[in-house]
This record gives sequence, structure tokens and C-alpha cells, in this order.
Amino acid sequence: MSIGTHQHHFNIDLKDEVVRGSIILKQGELLWPPPKPVGPPAFAGMTAKPIEQKLSVDDSKKFKEISPFRQQLKEVMVATAAMTSLIALGKMTDAGFMLLSTIFALSSVIGYRIVWNIIPALHSPLMSVTNAISGLVAVGGMCLMGGGILPHTVPQFLAAISVLIANVNIFGGFIVTQRMLTMFRRPEDPPDYTYLFVIPAVVSAGGLIWAATSGVSGLVQAGYLASSLLCIASLGGLASQATAKTGSALGMVGVALGVVSTLQLSGFSPAVFSQFALITGIGAAIGTTFAKRITPTELPEMVALLHSFVGFAAVLTSAAAYIAHPAGTVLHLITSYFGVLIGGITASGSLVAFGKLKGLLTSKPLNLPMKNMLNLGMIAANTASLGLFLTSPSYAVGLTCVAINAAISFILGWHTTASIGGGDVPVVITVLNSYSGWALAAEGFMLQNELLTTVGALIGFSGVSTLAMNRSITNVLFGGYQTVTNSEVKKEFGSVTETNIDQLVMDILEAESVIITPGYGLAVAGAQYAIADLCKSLQKKGIKVQFGIHPVAGRMPGQLNVLLGEAGIPYDIVLEMEEINDSFPDTSLVIVIGANDTVNPAALEPNTPISGMPVLEVWKAEQVVVLKRGMASGYADVPNPLFYNPNTQMLFGDAKDTCDKLAKGVAESLNKNK
Repeated sequence: MSIGTHQHHFNIDLKDEVVRGSIILKQGELLWPPPKPVGPPAFAGMTAKPIEQKLSVDDSKKFKEISPFRQQLKEVMVATAAMTSLIALGKMTDAGFMLLSTIFALSSVIGYRIVWNIIPALHSPLMSVTNAISGLVAVGGMCLMGGGILPHTVPQFLAAISVLIANVNIFGGFIVTQRMLTMFRRPEDPPDYTYLFVIPAVVSAGGLIWAATSGVSGLVQAGYLASSLLCIASLGGLASQATAKTGSALGMVGVALGVVSTLQLSGFSPAVFSQFALITGIGAAIGTTFAKRITPTELPEMVALLHSFVGFAAVLTSAAAYIAHPAGTVLHLITSYFGVLIGGITASGSLVAFGKLKGLLTSKPLNLPMKNMLNLGMIAANTASLGLFLTSPSYAVGLTCVAINAAISFILGWHTTASIGGGDVPVVITVLNSYSGWALAAEGFMLQNELLTTVGALIGFSGVSTLAMNRSITNVLFGGYQTVTNSEVKKEFGSVTETNIDQLVMDILEAESVIITPGYGLAVAGAQYAIADLCKSLQKKGIKVQFGIHPVAGRMPGQLNVLLGEAGIPYDIVLEMEEINDSFPDTSLVIVIGANDTVNPAALEPNTPISGMPVLEVWKAEQVVVLKRGMASGYADVPNPLFYNPNTQMLFGDAKDTCDKLAKGVAESLNKNK
């Protein structure tokens, strides 16, 4: 000891922090408590160091401030180029195409604005309801159906399969959406009367059928207009939990009106109508069965699988349209070709995403040699095939080009999706949902169908929700997924500090405020009910409890919000990342349950696989406790330095078992103190 080097004598050095903190009285003089020692920074060495780089004269010129005149001139030139392009497009096409282009442009603007206002907590229902609405790809198949009770030709057979698959989407998608939204209900919420929307559905559909008997023109367009407006209102309803179920109901009515209007347009014979009713019934049964059997944890897999159905349906319809009308206009050929291309990418990419989510495929990215060159090679081959497709009068050559297009699109969708890391799977689901919309829009141009064009644009711009995941609209349209820029993060962080149930119970009860940040580990363990019980106990004691949800927590945007809602946790204490990040510095205790990548400060470092990804800044809290099975990396396979932070403790074990013990321990302690 520094104060006991001599017998019967103490060396009192008040500059020594240990000595100063141990002495209250010296020679009769009362010493005030010393100032709190300044500890090590929360993340020494974890903040990204600024890159010092000297710029050359040429490089420095690039960073000079642009004058207001040049900035304005740039905007004027862009506007001029856009308007000139539209005039040129009008010169090369007909009035019908320009009408569809107008519908597409306006629907795109509406879709962008509506989806932008949807809160991240409802992104899972958004994916599900757009999946259901994209089932309107059945409209394209219905326009090509024929024969009798069974199809007679190849195009008719392909169209029938397309309608069957689309109905799986419609019924499965809406049932999954309703299940999700029901989980958000709170005990104090008023009764749900959205079933009353069956009245306008029956009245409007019946009115269309009755009016059709009098041969009134414009009925199909009126039905399509009503269907389009209802689909727009459906997405708009997802702006808040209070109106979400109404939005879902409006979507159901809109899709029903679209199908009824197309029945009038198609003029089916009784035999073909029987064929349609049969395949609709089969598709409805399959979709309903799957949607009711899945658990909340399996929702992302279901959504990814439904995405693939839309893609396959678009491929079949587009191929059938060409086979039925091989001598169509150039516009018809181009749109049918792009329908196959986008549909194929969506179908195979969605199946890969499904495999990753289901654990059938590895979450690690596929890194083939020269993978970007492979993608460019496939795009070049597809472009050459398109040129031959448009110029050759031979039906056999055209059919071969369609087959080549389909094969390349499936390979391209597989390769681009397989090449992304596990951390970007939620982004991929959103991007593929966007692609399904573009496939639908291409089908609308191909068939000159206003409804498909409108709905396709709406769903296509649902991809703007990736902006909450640090992705731009360019990433959405062109598949700019984040890829690994550094194969491994190799750094030694020291050792972790462990805690136990009893100690954590004491820490929780002594805290003034608690933030719980759940991840996929909570979902897969089914620990949401235990956490709900813990939350209720803490609220009764007067401890402030909040939940912080990352936009990509889980395996699909908004999945954790759905699970917490299922457990009865009020959505008004479940906050998004942007809302909760400023609260961490003033929080006594943060409990991280089964989350890893979303709380990883390595995202703040350059040259890591998750660099640039926004994260929950839990390390700024006074104390952090992480509940995990072990020290394995997260889905993105990146080591997490948070676990080694001085104010972090680890509690290892199964999430459900641990949370059950925590909830029980807190409840028992509170009962003892009554």
C-alpha cells in the first residue's frame, strides 16, 4: 500500500485518487468529497479516425463551392432534357402509350409520397399488403385466358397458371396483413368494425355486374378507377396504427373491384368462367392455408415466398402475351420482354432470400471471382438478345430470345441476391417488393391496362422505405446492395464482463429508466411475452420503460414491432431508431436482447462489412447488459466491440429462459417490498 511504507506512519498523498477518496477528515479538517475520477472513454479506439489525405490541385477544384448561377443552370438543363425527352417519346409512340405514361408518372409520384409517410413500425404490413395488391397480376392472366373448362393452347395454359399463383398472393397476403395488424391492438382500443367494408364491396361489385347488362360503356374504366383509388388509399392507411386496418380493408375492396372489372372486360364464356372460378378457389385455399399456419417469426419467409409468386406470374403472363401475339408492335415486344426480365429477377431473387431467411442457404455473401463482370456480361447478353428479338421476323428466333431472357433473368436474380450479406436481407426483401411492382407496370404497358400500370407504379415506389435503412432510391432501382468491403474485422478487444440473473434484477430495480432493444434472437426464442410481463412490472414500480427498434431488426423491416404488438406491448412506448437514439445518454440501463448487428459500433468504422449502417447507440447509456446465447457474430458475421466495453455486461443463455427468469425475479422482488 502506498500509505503504509513505514510502521506507525502513513504517507498521506491527496493527489492519489484512492487515498483522496478514502479520507473524510484530516487533522480535524473536514474534506469535501473529491470530484468523480474521469474514466476511460466508452469506446476508446472505436470512433472512426478522420482520414488525413492531401488533395492535389485537380482534386481540390472538385470541392470548390458551385456558384448559384451554375447550380440554377444545372437544374434548368435537367428540366430541359426531361421535357425534350417526353416530346421525343410522344413523337415515337401513340396517344395510348402516352396516356399510360401519364398514369404511370402520376401514380409514381403518389406512391413515392404515400410510402414516404408510412412509419417504419408498419413496414412489415406494408410489405404484406403490397404483396396482396400485386396479386392483381392476375388481371394480366385473365386477359389471356381462354379455351373451356380447361385451357386449349400454351398461352391459355400459362395464363391460367399465372392466375392461380396470383390468387395465392391475394388471399395469403391480405390474411397475413390482417394477422399483423391485429397484433398491434391495445386493450383500450375500440372494437374493430372493418368487416363492414364488405358492404361497399358487394354493392359496388354488384352494381358493376348489373350495369353491364345494359351495355353501358366506360364501366370497366370506372371499375379500374375505383380499384386504383382504393389501392392508393390502402397504402395511405398504413401511415399510422389507428388507420392501418382500414387501409387493409380498402385494399381488399380495391382488388375485388379490379378482378370484377376485368371479368367484364374479358367476357368469359360459362366454361372459361368455370375454369377461372376453379383456379381462383385453388389459389385461395393454398394462400389461406399457408397464411394461417405460419408463426409471427416466419412472416419474413412468407413475404419473400409471396414475392417470388408475383415474379413467376409476371414471367408466365409476359411469355404468354408474346406467344399469343408474336407479330405485335415494337412497344408490345419490348414490354413483354421486360416483363419476363423483371419477373425472372424477382422470382429467383425472392427464392434466394427465402432460402437465406429459412436457413436453407448461408447468410454469408457469395463472392464469385469477377462477380461484377459476370453481371455485366449477363446484361450485355440480354441486351443483344433483345436486339435480335426486336429485329428478327422469325417466330422461332423470337421464342428462343424469350427463353434466353428468362434464363438470364433467373440467373441474374439468383446471383445478385446470393451476393449480398446477411445484414442486408431486410433491404433485399424491400427491393424485391419494388421489383414486383415494376414487373406489374411493364405488364400494364404490354396489355394497355390502366389498373396494372397504376398499381405497378405504386408498389414499385414502395422501395423508398429503404431510405430508413441507409439506402437511396438508386440502390432500390438498380440493386445497389451493400457488399463486404473487408472480409473480416480482426481486432482484439480484451475480455467480456459477465453478470447473472440476480444481479441484473437488482440493476433493473435500481434504474430510473430502462430501454430494451430487441433483435431477431428475441423473435426466434419467443421471448416477447416474458418481456411484456417485465415491462408491466417496471411500469407499476414507476420505472420509465421504452423499446428501441432498429429499421432492419429481425429479418424484415418492422418484424419486431409486430412481435411486441402480439405480446400486448403498447406501440406508443415502442420507438424507432431516430426517436430513441438521443435518449440513450440519459438512460440508466439498456437491455439488449438477441440483437447484434443493429447495436454494433463497428458500423461507425470505415472498411467494415456494415460501415455506414445506422445503429442504435446503446453504448452511450450508463449501463448496458447484452442477453445472448454466446459470443457468436450476428447475421452479418461481424464481431461486435460493444461486448467488450467497460460499461457492458454479458448474460449468456436462451433468450426466453433468461427473460422468464428476469420477469419472475423482478415480480417477486416487488411483491416482497410491498
